[in-house]
Amino acid sequence: MTEGIKTINYDDFSKLDLRVAEIKKVEEIEGADKLWKLSIDIGSLGKRTICAGIKKYYSKEELEGKKIIIVFNLEPRKMRGVESQGMLLAASTENYEEVSLLTIDKKISNGSKIS
Repeated sequence: MTEGIKTINYDDFSKLDLRVAEIKKVEEIEGADKLWKLSIDIGSLGKRTICAGIKKYYSKEELEGKKIIIVFNLEPRKMRGVESQGMLLAASTENYEEVSLLTIDKKISNGSKIS
């Protein structure tokens, strides 16, 4: 085990509901210089809004139509007056100089479960 890394048991991990979602629309959030408001499609599970602090790393054009991985069952949270109903997953360097979204490499339906 790597020093300083907190571990979780399988029961904790199994509580996460990770899903494939497609970004349909990207909008500005008034007064937010880091956040995008993303309208996402999760297939039969419906549509949602999530806020993501990736404005520095991705333009609207780069994001629209992209299939991403989200935490579907995350408790909603208000960010700059917008209710974020999930969280996208991304990798980053320790100092956030580089950020990369977790995406899908083959065609798969929106709402597909990550297991």
